[in-house]
Amino acid sequence: MKTHVVSISPGVMGGTPVFDGTRVPIHTLIDYLEGGESIDDFLKGFPTVTREQVIAVLEEAKEKLLVPA
Repeated sequence: MKTHVVSISPGVMGGTPVFDGTRVPIHTLIDYLEGGESIDDFLKGFPTVTREQVIAVLEEAKEKLLVPA
């Protein structure tokens, strides 16, 4: 059973997509990765996010982006 990984609510960070149960924007993970930082670096900076959440977000993005035409 798939759990919610991303939460979007007008009352949390103005509706910015965040890791479920946190106030950490998904975009922050992307910024870290684009800047050459590792997942471990991100997790050190945002201890409320779990490795499992990060992997689940990346898997979900992969599934959505790599759908066969």
